[in-house]
Amino acid sequence: MTRPILARIEPAAFRHNYLLARQQAGGARAWAVVKANAYGHGLLSCAEAVRDCVDGFALLEIGEAMRLRAAGFTQPIVLLEGFFAEDDLRLAAANAISSAIHCEEQLRLLELAELEAPLDVFIKLNTGMNRLGFVPERLPEVLARLRASGKTGQISVMTHFACADGTGIDEQLARFNAVAEPTGLPRSVANSAALLRYPHATYDWVRPGIMLYGGSPMPDMQSAADLGLRPVMTLASRIIGVQNLRSGDCVGYGASFTADRPMRVGTVACGYADGYPRHAPTGTPILVNGQRTRTLGRVSMDMLACDLTGLDAGLGSSVTLWGEGMPADEVATAAGTVSYELFCALAQRVPVVEG
Repeated sequence: MTRPILARIEPAAFRHNYLLARQQAGGARAWAVVKANAYGHGLLSCAEAVRDCVDGFALLEIGEAMRLRAAGFTQPIVLLEGFFAEDDLRLAAANAISSAIHCEEQLRLLELAELEAPLDVFIKLNTGMNRLGFVPERLPEVLARLRASGKTGQISVMTHFACADGTGIDEQLARFNAVAEPTGLPRSVANSAALLRYPHATYDWVRPGIMLYGGSPMPDMQSAADLGLRPVMTLASRIIGVQNLRSGDCVGYGASFTADRPMRVGTVACGYADGYPRHAPTGTPILVNGQRTRTLGRVSMDMLACDLTGLDAGLGSSVTLWGEGMPADEVATAAGTVSYELFCALAQRVPVVEG
């Protein structure tokens, strides 16, 4: 028998979330951000779910972009970190894959390259995230060099917000618009949080990411359910062992949990080697037979413990680690992380099924 753990992916939920994002975008076009194997959900599964309605795809790796082209997707594709070598640049141009340009090295590489076709580019500006991008004051120079190169097609401008899910975007947006708006070029600034909180900043292209997978970009303000989002991934397992504890008995490595009364404890076939966060503390929410309970003690490589006291549950009972009925955002918050990490950390050994 196979180990009783699997991740169930619901492509219909991905489609629902994308259509909601596009509706929120108003007249703007919406990339589906499918980087990192669609946040661990499966690139082609998610892409197929929106084949007939998606405006375009945003990702990082030229290899993933080529997988989409090989699968027959003709929509615009953009590489959010741009190209890393001349071969990538030539491949992107030959296959109508747009690219961010965020540094002098990329700009020089483009100026010197021999390309089969013009490359559509997005000039990335650093307006305060301080991760990637030209300082805004360089936009006129970069734009002039791109135009003079004769290597580009459509030129657009983009930036990325640091605090769209928190203190806001006003300062960054003002810096961006001071230089980008006068150019009249298409603009892209809104990620999931900005799309949901700041409709005045949708502009020409929006790039929803976490919301497409049923996670809230601002779980401390609004839950995914409140936003109308549906979970795309459900990580499920079963109880494979039951222990009856006396008061004073301990659970797991390090004896980090001690029972203060008689308890029933279930052992779940899921651990950090499956992608469950090792740092998730006692009290992290979990569903057993549809009943909400909590984890106990330290997460092991292949197993974790949960409280079955008073539950109608036992050996073989179904467990939902996150997903349908157990929001990934809640699990992530309890573990001191974000749902992005839970999804992306799903281990290769976990079987993935659709529907």
